Amino acid sequence: MFDVSIRSNLREMQRGLDTFARKQLPFASARALTAIGRRVQEGEQGGMRSLFDKPTPFTVKSVGVKAARKNDLVATVYVRDIAASYLEPYEFGGNHKLIGAGRTWLNPKNGMQLNQYGNLSRSKLSQLRGRPDVFIGKVKTKGGQVIDGVWQRPHIRDNQKLRGMSRRHGLVDAKSNTSGRLKLLIRFGDPIAVTQKLNYRSRAKTIIAANVEREFWQALEDAMRNGR
Repeated sequence: MFDVSIRSNLREMQRGLDTFARKQLPFASARALTAIGRRVQEGEQGGMRSLFDKPTPFTVKSVGVKAARKNDLVATVYVRDIAASYLEPYEFGGNHKLIGAGRTWLNPKNGMQLNQYGNLSRSKLSQLRGRPDVFIGKVKTKGGQVIDGVWQRPHIRDNQKLRGMSRRHGLVDAKSNTSGRLKLLIRFGDPIAVTQKLNYRSRAKTIIAANVEREFWQALEDAMRNGR
């Protein structure tokens, strides 16, 4: 979180105003601050769309604005907690946020369908978790490699010696693993360092500096026109 004060700008712009105009200042200032906050919100959302490949609506809409009031001349632009937790490395550096129980999912296997934003949907992961033949954990391969991910157990027929190598008799569900061995569905990987920069703070400061006078005078003009 960071603060940007425009008190000095407002004091300079207030000089020379008549009595009636000064009476409208609290309302006009609140309107101006809120309008600037909206501009920052739009700018930050645009920055996300430029930085990320198909960011989800959840991420883009996580940028919110708390309006200023004439008795509380502070407008707050914020990112909601969940999105802020995984966007933080793009502002301050560090590793990608791990998803779920200390993991992130990488390299979907065996035709795992991603959504339009290139992610594995929560509903899809929940469906996999609910299958009795699927488990999440680490498996050591014959080559000694330990792979953490979502695995599907092989289908076993009533005759334990046969591991479902065929569906000819209609005894095997179409989604069953008939390979005779564990099947890797989703591979979890280690977090990697973030190299992209969101530039959230510097963008906000630039937008504020470019719009403060325009928004203030526009708000004051509107307040004087409608004031009593």
